[in-house]
Formats: sequence, structure tokens, C-alpha cells
Amino acid sequence: MTLSSMVVSRDWPEVSVLECILGGLHMDVAVEDEPQRALIRLNKSKVDALIVDCDLNGSIQFLRELQRDEKRSNTVPLVIMGGKESRQSLDSTGAIFAFQKPISVEQAVRTLSAARNLILDGRLRYHRAGLEVPVNLSFNSHGRVEAGLVNVSQGGLQVHTDAPVETTKNLRISLDLPGAKSTLKARAEIAWQDKRGNVGIRFVKLAPRVQRVLQLWLAQQYFAN
Repeated sequence: MTLSSMVVSRDWPEVSVLECILGGLHMDVAVEDEPQRALIRLNKSKVDALIVDCDLNGSIQFLRELQRDEKRSNTVPLVIMGGKESRQSLDSTGAIFAFQKPISVEQAVRTLSAARNLILDGRLRYHRAGLEVPVNLSFNSHGRVEAGLVNVSQGGLQVHTDAPVETTKNLRISLDLPGAKSTLKARAEIAWQDKRGNVGIRFVKLAPRVQRVLQLWLAQQYFAN
């Protein structure tokens, strides 16, 4: 799945460098040379990463408008670029990353790679992969229940079962994810359940190795869509 970015600048030599770097990071690039048009575009479509040239007229007001929209400012990783004299502090702009012009390719690659990783971490943290495989629920001395997996994320899973499920905290789950090299086993707890047999389960403890296997598997499912 390709990520999207927007560059707000009319410094075309620098824009060309950014387009090359972002393309190498598998990110689509849209370029706007007018801050107001950029705002209109942001209101109509989602942008994963926003890069703003502080040397551009109207950029300061543009950044203020972004900060007024708390939802947008918290979800769009913002990168600032600008000359040494014009660039403001990160605190005043709300930017997460910054670099100066003229652009150093090495610095820009590091900065934009970090921004991309931040975006992916955020997406994968909440990504739920739908899958139909059996899940074993173990309630210590109270026996086991077999359920069907509905979806799984880094934080837990949803299952469906016709058997009664106790809300005990001493729950262990076990399932095999297709293509994973090991069985996913974890201590867990019931987060919620309804009368139709749907049960939400929250992971309480995952071994680091198991957590890494789950993260890699979820990433593979995410980019396969």
C-alpha cells in the first residue's frame, strides 16, 4: 500500500530532490505552490506526510491554520524545510521533523525515512487483519474453548464462539497465523463480549519474539492489500 505526501513549495530545484527521495520511499507526491490551495486539498483528501517550505509566502498562516485543526495536526507528520534565517522552532510550527535548504540528500533521506516509519508504526498499531482460523482459549483449570478468529491486531483479537466464555483474567490464547514461523501464544484478558458470541480479547503479555512475529505478519497483510 503506497503512502501519500504533499510538498508545499515553489522552490522547484528542491522540490525535484524531494520528489526523487519520496518516490524512492514508495510515497506518492503531490506538489502545491500556494498554501491556500494546499489547505483546500487537505480538506478533501487524506495526506500521510506534509512537507512545508517556510520560505514560501503564506506558509506561516498555513501552519497556523493546521494547528487550529487539532485532529489534522495530530495525524499528519509534518516536516519543515527552510533557510537558516527563516525557519522557525519546531514548537512554534508544530512540525515533527525539520531540515534546512539547500537540501542535503543524506539528511533528507534520514528525515523522510523517519517520518515514513512513524506513519507506518501508527497505521500498523491499529490495523486489524481479518482471518478465519481456529483459536484456543485456555482458562486454567476451567478447561478450554475453541473459537474462530475474526480479526487480529497488535493489541489483541476478536473471536466468535458459541461456547460460554468466562471473564477471568487468567486467560491464555493460542493460534497459528498462516505463513508465520511459530504459534502465537499470549496471556490475555476478555475486554468485551456480546450475546451473539463475539468476544474482544486484549493481550496482557506477549514475549518479545512473539510480538515481533505478529508485527511482521501484520505488516505483510497490510501491504498485501
